[in-house]
Amino acid sequence: MLQSEIKSSFVELGNFLRQFSLEKITKETSVLQNDLFYDDFISLIDLSQSHNGWFTPEQVYFSIQSWGNALSETNLNQWLSSYDFSKIVPKKVGLVLAGNIPLVGFHDFLSVLISGHDVLVKTSSSDQHLLKFLAKYLIAIQPELNSKITFVEGKLEGFDAVIATGSNNTARYFEYYFKDKPSIIRKNRNSVAVLNGTETHEELVGLGEDIFRYFGLGCRNVSKLFVPKDYNFEAFFKAMFEYSEVIQYEKYANNYDYNKAVFLMSNFELLDNEFLTIKEDTSYSSPISSVFYEFYDSLEEVKSRLSNDADQIQCIVSKDLIENSIVFGQTQQPKLWDYADNLDTLAFLSKI
Repeated sequence: MLQSEIKSSFVELGNFLRQFSLEKITKETSVLQNDLFYDDFISLIDLSQSHNGWFTPEQVYFSIQSWGNALSETNLNQWLSSYDFSKIVPKKVGLVLAGNIPLVGFHDFLSVLISGHDVLVKTSSSDQHLLKFLAKYLIAIQPELNSKITFVEGKLEGFDAVIATGSNNTARYFEYYFKDKPSIIRKNRNSVAVLNGTETHEELVGLGEDIFRYFGLGCRNVSKLFVPKDYNFEAFFKAMFEYSEVIQYEKYANNYDYNKAVFLMSNFELLDNEFLTIKEDTSYSSPISSVFYEFYDSLEEVKSRLSNDADQIQCIVSKDLIENSIVFGQTQQPKLWDYADNLDTLAFLSKI
Protein backbone atom coordinates (compact mmCIF):
# COMPACT_ATOMS: atom_id res chain seq x y z
CA MET A 1 0.00 0.00 0.00
CA LEU A 2 1.08 3.56 -0.61
CA GLN A 3 1.71 5.69 2.47
CA SER A 4 -0.70 8.27 1.06
CA GLU A 5 -3.48 5.65 1.15
CA ILE A 6 -2.74 4.70 4.74
CA LYS A 7 -2.51 8.35 5.76
CA SER A 8 -5.84 9.05 4.10
CA SER A 9 -7.43 6.25 6.14
CA PHE A 10 -6.24 7.81 9.38
CA VAL A 11 -7.48 11.23 8.28
CA GLU A 12 -10.92 9.67 7.79
CA LEU A 13 -10.63 8.05 11.22
CA GLY A 14 -9.90 11.51 12.64
CA ASN A 15 -13.05 12.83 10.98
CA PHE A 16 -15.02 9.97 12.55
CA LEU A 17 -13.59 10.52 16.04
CA ARG A 18 -14.19 14.26 16.03
CA GLN A 19 -17.93 13.59 16.12
CA PHE A 20 -17.66 12.39 19.72
CA SER A 21 -17.03 14.47 22.82
CA LEU A 22 -18.47 14.57 26.31
CA GLU A 23 -20.03 17.97 25.60
CA LYS A 24 -21.57 17.16 22.23
CA ILE A 25 -22.10 14.17 19.96
CA THR A 26 -22.96 15.10 16.39
CA LYS A 27 -23.47 12.73 13.48
CA GLU A 28 -21.96 14.35 10.39
CA THR A 29 -23.33 13.20 7.05
CA SER A 30 -19.94 13.69 5.38
CA VAL A 31 -18.16 11.13 7.58
CA LEU A 32 -17.52 7.83 5.82
CA GLN A 33 -19.02 4.57 7.12
CA ASN A 34 -21.12 6.33 9.77
CA ASP A 35 -24.11 4.09 9.12
CA LEU A 36 -22.04 1.05 10.09
CA PHE A 37 -20.00 2.43 12.97
CA TYR A 38 -21.55 5.52 14.59
CA ASP A 39 -24.16 3.93 16.86
CA ASP A 40 -21.95 0.96 17.72
CA PHE A 41 -19.16 3.30 18.83
CA ILE A 42 -21.48 5.15 21.20
CA SER A 43 -22.54 1.79 22.64
CA LEU A 44 -18.89 0.74 23.08
CA ILE A 45 -18.09 3.98 24.90
CA ASP A 46 -21.07 3.44 27.20
CA LEU A 47 -19.83 -0.10 27.95
CA SER A 48 -16.18 0.83 28.46
CA GLN A 49 -16.49 1.30 32.22
CA SER A 50 -17.91 -2.23 32.53
CA HIS A 51 -14.76 -3.52 30.77
CA ASN A 52 -12.43 -1.40 32.91
CA GLY A 53 -13.71 0.52 35.94
CA TRP A 54 -11.24 3.37 35.31
CA PHE A 55 -12.55 3.95 31.78
CA THR A 56 -15.40 6.29 32.67
CA PRO A 57 -17.26 7.99 29.79
CA GLU A 58 -15.49 11.28 30.61
CA GLN A 59 -12.03 9.73 30.30
CA VAL A 60 -12.85 7.73 27.16
CA TYR A 61 -14.39 10.73 25.42
CA PHE A 62 -11.34 12.81 26.32
CA SER A 63 -9.02 10.26 24.72
CA ILE A 64 -11.20 9.97 21.63
CA GLN A 65 -11.41 13.75 21.22
CA SER A 66 -7.63 14.10 21.65
CA TRP A 67 -6.98 11.55 18.91
CA GLY A 68 -9.63 13.07 16.69
CA ASN A 69 -7.86 16.42 16.92
CA ALA A 70 -4.45 14.83 16.33
CA LEU A 71 -5.45 12.90 13.21
CA SER A 72 -5.80 15.82 10.82
CA GLU A 73 -4.08 15.89 7.44
CA THR A 74 -2.09 18.93 8.53
CA ASN A 75 -0.78 17.22 11.68
CA LEU A 76 0.04 13.99 9.87
CA ASN A 77 1.90 15.84 7.11
CA GLN A 78 3.90 17.86 9.63
CA TRP A 79 4.79 14.71 11.58
CA LEU A 80 5.83 12.68 8.55
CA SER A 81 7.76 15.44 6.77
CA SER A 82 11.02 14.57 8.55
CA TYR A 83 11.09 10.92 7.45
CA ASP A 84 11.64 8.95 4.24
CA PHE A 85 9.83 5.63 4.06
CA SER A 86 10.15 5.20 0.29
CA LYS A 87 12.59 2.28 0.66
CA ILE A 88 10.74 0.46 3.42
CA VAL A 89 10.46 -3.29 3.02
CA PRO A 90 7.41 -4.17 5.12
CA LYS A 91 8.21 -6.11 8.29
CA LYS A 92 5.95 -7.57 10.94
CA VAL A 93 6.15 -5.43 14.06
CA GLY A 94 4.74 -6.81 17.29
CA LEU A 95 3.13 -4.48 19.82
CA VAL A 96 2.69 -5.42 23.46
CA LEU A 97 0.38 -2.70 24.72
CA ALA A 98 -0.32 -1.30 28.17
CA GLY A 99 -3.89 -0.65 29.30
CA ASN A 100 -3.59 2.02 31.96
CA ILE A 101 -5.48 4.70 30.01
CA PRO A 102 -7.86 4.48 27.02
CA LEU A 103 -6.08 3.90 23.69
CA VAL A 104 -2.66 4.26 25.30
CA GLY A 105 -1.09 2.12 22.55
CA PHE A 106 -2.70 3.89 19.61
CA HIS A 107 0.39 5.95 18.76
CA ASP A 108 2.50 2.82 18.31
CA PHE A 109 -0.26 1.24 16.22
CA LEU A 110 -0.43 4.35 14.03
CA SER A 111 3.36 4.58 13.74
CA VAL A 112 3.80 1.01 12.53
CA LEU A 113 1.14 1.29 9.83
CA ILE A 114 2.01 4.80 8.66
CA SER A 115 5.65 3.74 8.20
CA GLY A 116 4.57 0.91 5.88
CA HIS A 117 4.95 -2.10 8.14
CA ASP A 118 2.45 -4.74 9.25
CA VAL A 119 1.30 -4.76 12.86
CA LEU A 120 0.75 -7.67 15.25
CA VAL A 121 -1.10 -6.35 18.30
CA LYS A 122 -1.30 -7.96 21.71
CA THR A 123 -3.67 -5.77 23.68
CA SER A 124 -3.75 -5.44 27.44
CA SER A 125 -6.59 -7.23 29.21
CA SER A 126 -7.48 -3.77 30.58
CA ASP A 127 -8.09 -2.23 27.14
CA GLN A 128 -9.17 -4.87 24.63
CA HIS A 129 -12.02 -3.23 22.75
CA LEU A 130 -11.38 0.38 21.70
CA LEU A 131 -8.36 -0.20 19.45
CA LYS A 132 -9.97 -3.23 17.80
CA PHE A 133 -13.01 -1.10 16.96
CA LEU A 134 -10.87 1.63 15.41
CA ALA A 135 -8.96 -0.99 13.42
CA LYS A 136 -12.26 -2.27 11.99
CA TYR A 137 -13.16 1.26 10.98
CA LEU A 138 -9.82 1.71 9.21
CA ILE A 139 -10.28 -1.57 7.33
CA ALA A 140 -13.77 -0.51 6.28
CA ILE A 141 -12.25 2.68 4.85
CA GLN A 142 -9.31 0.89 3.23
CA PRO A 143 -9.86 -2.91 2.91
CA GLU A 144 -6.20 -3.54 2.00
CA LEU A 145 -5.34 -2.77 5.63
CA ASN A 146 -6.98 -6.05 6.62
CA SER A 147 -3.82 -7.95 5.65
CA LYS A 148 -1.63 -5.49 7.57
CA ILE A 149 -3.43 -5.60 10.95
CA THR A 150 -3.52 -8.69 13.16
CA PHE A 151 -4.67 -8.91 16.76
CA VAL A 152 -2.94 -11.71 18.65
CA GLU A 153 -4.37 -13.88 21.40
CA GLY A 154 -1.83 -15.68 23.55
CA LYS A 155 1.87 -15.71 22.72
CA LEU A 156 3.27 -13.10 20.33
CA GLU A 157 5.10 -14.92 17.53
CA GLY A 158 6.30 -14.42 13.95
CA PHE A 159 7.47 -10.82 14.34
CA ASP A 160 10.57 -9.08 12.98
CA ALA A 161 10.67 -6.28 15.57
CA VAL A 162 8.75 -5.38 18.69
CA ILE A 163 7.60 -2.40 20.73
CA ALA A 164 6.61 -3.43 24.26
CA THR A 165 5.34 -1.34 27.14
CA GLY A 166 5.14 -2.44 30.75
CA SER A 167 6.41 -1.98 34.28
CA ASN A 168 10.06 -2.04 35.28
CA ASN A 169 9.58 -5.69 36.26
CA THR A 170 7.95 -6.79 33.01
CA ALA A 171 10.53 -4.80 31.05
CA ARG A 172 13.23 -7.19 32.30
CA TYR A 173 11.22 -10.09 30.93
CA PHE A 174 10.67 -8.26 27.63
CA GLU A 175 14.39 -7.48 27.31
CA TYR A 176 15.22 -11.17 27.72
CA TYR A 177 12.40 -12.56 25.57
CA PHE A 178 12.93 -10.09 22.73
CA LYS A 179 16.73 -9.92 22.97
CA ASP A 180 17.26 -11.25 19.43
CA LYS A 181 14.93 -8.76 17.73
CA PRO A 182 15.10 -5.00 17.16
CA SER A 183 13.01 -3.52 19.95
CA ILE A 184 11.79 -0.57 21.93
CA ILE A 185 11.12 -1.58 25.53
CA ARG A 186 9.31 1.02 27.62
CA LYS A 187 9.41 1.04 31.42
CA ASN A 188 7.79 3.00 34.24
CA ARG A 189 8.01 6.76 33.90
CA ASN A 190 6.39 9.63 35.76
CA SER A 191 5.89 13.33 35.15
CA VAL A 192 6.82 16.22 37.40
CA ALA A 193 5.96 19.88 37.89
CA VAL A 194 8.41 22.53 38.99
CA LEU A 195 6.80 25.50 40.77
CA ASN A 196 8.27 28.76 42.06
CA GLY A 197 5.22 30.30 43.76
CA THR A 198 4.39 32.83 41.03
CA GLU A 199 1.90 30.56 39.26
CA THR A 200 -1.56 32.03 38.70
CA HIS A 201 -4.75 30.34 39.84
CA GLU A 202 -5.49 29.43 36.23
CA GLU A 203 -2.08 27.82 35.81
CA LEU A 204 -2.53 25.78 38.97
CA VAL A 205 -5.96 24.68 37.79
CA GLY A 206 -4.19 23.53 34.63
CA LEU A 207 -1.77 21.61 36.82
CA GLY A 208 -4.81 19.91 38.33
CA GLU A 209 -5.70 18.66 34.85
CA ASP A 210 -2.20 17.21 34.58
CA ILE A 211 -2.66 15.48 37.94
CA PHE A 212 -6.25 14.19 37.75
CA ARG A 213 -6.84 13.39 34.06
CA TYR A 214 -7.27 9.59 33.73
CA PHE A 215 -7.25 9.55 37.57
CA GLY A 216 -3.47 9.96 37.47
CA LEU A 217 -2.89 6.56 35.85
CA GLY A 218 -0.82 7.76 32.88
CA CYS A 219 2.93 8.24 32.62
CA ARG A 220 2.21 11.82 31.48
CA ASN A 221 0.29 12.56 34.69
CA VAL A 222 2.11 14.74 37.20
CA SER A 223 2.89 12.68 40.30
CA LYS A 224 5.66 14.83 41.82
CA LEU A 225 6.06 18.52 42.62
CA PHE A 226 9.29 20.42 43.15
CA VAL A 227 8.59 23.55 45.20
CA PRO A 228 10.85 26.21 46.78
CA LYS A 229 11.56 26.06 50.49
CA ASP A 230 8.76 27.51 52.62
CA TYR A 231 6.31 27.14 49.71
CA ASN A 232 2.74 27.87 50.78
CA PHE A 233 0.38 25.19 49.45
CA GLU A 234 -2.77 27.26 50.04
CA ALA A 235 -3.03 28.44 46.41
CA PHE A 236 -2.30 24.93 45.17
CA PHE A 237 -5.12 23.38 47.21
CA LYS A 238 -7.52 26.16 46.24
CA ALA A 239 -6.92 25.36 42.58
CA MET A 240 -7.21 21.61 43.15
CA PHE A 241 -10.71 22.11 44.56
CA GLU A 242 -11.88 22.43 40.93
CA TYR A 243 -11.43 18.64 40.73
CA SER A 244 -13.16 17.68 43.97
CA GLU A 245 -15.78 15.59 42.15
CA VAL A 246 -13.12 12.97 41.44
CA ILE A 247 -13.86 11.49 44.87
CA GLN A 248 -17.33 10.53 43.59
CA TYR A 249 -15.77 7.73 41.53
CA GLU A 250 -15.75 4.59 43.66
CA LYS A 251 -12.42 3.16 42.48
CA TYR A 252 -10.66 6.49 43.05
CA ALA A 253 -12.32 6.92 46.48
CA ASN A 254 -11.23 3.42 47.51
CA ASN A 255 -7.64 4.21 46.55
CA TYR A 256 -7.79 7.53 48.39
CA ASP A 257 -9.03 5.87 51.60
CA TYR A 258 -6.54 3.02 51.38
CA ASN A 259 -3.44 5.07 50.55
CA LYS A 260 -4.28 7.73 53.13
CA ALA A 261 -4.66 5.02 55.80
CA VAL A 262 -1.32 3.46 54.84
CA PHE A 263 0.42 6.83 55.07
CA LEU A 264 -1.15 7.63 58.43
CA MET A 265 -0.35 4.22 59.92
CA SER A 266 3.26 4.78 58.88
CA ASN A 267 3.19 8.14 60.71
CA PHE A 268 3.95 10.10 57.57
CA GLU A 269 3.09 13.78 57.63
CA LEU A 270 0.44 14.59 55.05
CA LEU A 271 -1.37 17.57 53.61
CA ASP A 272 -4.91 16.54 52.72
CA ASN A 273 -8.02 18.13 51.21
CA GLU A 274 -10.33 15.07 51.48
CA PHE A 275 -9.71 13.90 47.89
CA LEU A 276 -5.95 14.36 47.42
CA THR A 277 -3.03 13.84 49.77
CA ILE A 278 0.38 15.33 49.21
CA LYS A 279 3.42 13.91 50.95
CA GLU A 280 7.04 14.98 51.12
CA ASP A 281 8.94 12.20 49.40
CA THR A 282 12.01 11.88 47.15
CA SER A 283 10.33 9.28 44.91
CA TYR A 284 8.70 10.12 41.59
CA SER A 285 5.95 7.50 41.53
CA SER A 286 3.13 8.36 43.90
CA PRO A 287 0.06 6.15 44.42
CA ILE A 288 -3.35 7.05 43.01
CA SER A 289 -4.96 10.01 44.85
CA SER A 290 -1.58 11.23 46.11
CA VAL A 291 1.16 13.52 44.85
CA PHE A 292 4.67 13.64 46.25
CA TYR A 293 6.55 16.89 46.72
CA GLU A 294 10.11 17.92 47.43
CA PHE A 295 11.58 21.26 48.46
CA TYR A 296 14.47 22.83 46.58
CA ASP A 297 16.96 25.58 47.37
CA SER A 298 17.80 26.57 43.80
CA LEU A 299 16.54 25.86 40.31
CA GLU A 300 20.01 24.71 39.30
CA GLU A 301 19.68 21.98 41.90
CA VAL A 302 16.38 20.87 40.35
CA LYS A 303 17.74 20.98 36.81
CA SER A 304 20.67 18.79 37.82
CA ARG A 305 18.38 16.32 39.55
CA LEU A 306 16.02 16.08 36.59
CA SER A 307 18.92 15.63 34.18
CA ASN A 308 20.36 12.81 36.27
CA ASP A 309 16.95 11.11 36.52
CA ALA A 310 15.91 11.67 32.91
CA ASP A 311 15.28 7.95 32.36
CA GLN A 312 12.54 8.05 35.03
CA ILE A 313 10.72 11.14 33.73
CA GLN A 314 8.19 11.44 30.92
CA CYS A 315 7.18 15.14 31.08
CA ILE A 316 8.21 18.24 32.97
CA VAL A 317 5.63 20.96 33.60
CA SER A 318 6.64 24.48 34.60
CA LYS A 319 6.25 28.19 33.95
CA ASP A 320 9.31 28.26 31.65
CA LEU A 321 11.53 27.33 34.61
CA ILE A 322 12.95 24.22 32.94
CA GLU A 323 14.05 23.94 29.32
CA ASN A 324 11.55 22.13 27.06
CA SER A 325 8.93 21.99 29.80
CA ILE A 326 5.22 21.77 28.99
CA VAL A 327 2.71 24.46 29.91
CA PHE A 328 0.21 23.65 32.64
CA GLY A 329 -2.78 21.57 31.60
CA GLN A 330 -1.29 20.08 28.43
CA THR A 331 0.51 16.89 29.45
CA GLN A 332 -2.30 14.62 28.25
CA GLN A 333 -2.57 16.30 24.86
CA PRO A 334 0.72 15.37 23.19
CA LYS A 335 1.40 16.07 19.54
CA LEU A 336 2.07 13.22 17.13
CA TRP A 337 5.78 14.05 17.31
CA ASP A 338 5.89 13.94 21.13
CA TYR A 339 7.31 10.45 21.56
CA ALA A 340 6.96 8.35 24.70
CA ASP A 341 10.26 8.09 26.58
CA ASN A 342 11.68 10.55 24.01
CA LEU A 343 12.37 7.58 21.73
CA ASP A 344 11.65 8.39 18.09
CA THR A 345 9.38 5.53 17.09
CA LEU A 346 9.33 6.42 13.40
CA ALA A 347 13.13 6.63 13.26
CA PHE A 348 13.28 3.13 14.80
CA LEU A 349 10.72 1.79 12.32
CA SER A 350 12.55 3.32 9.37
CA LYS A 351 15.70 1.29 10.16
CA ILE A 352 14.43 -2.19 10.94
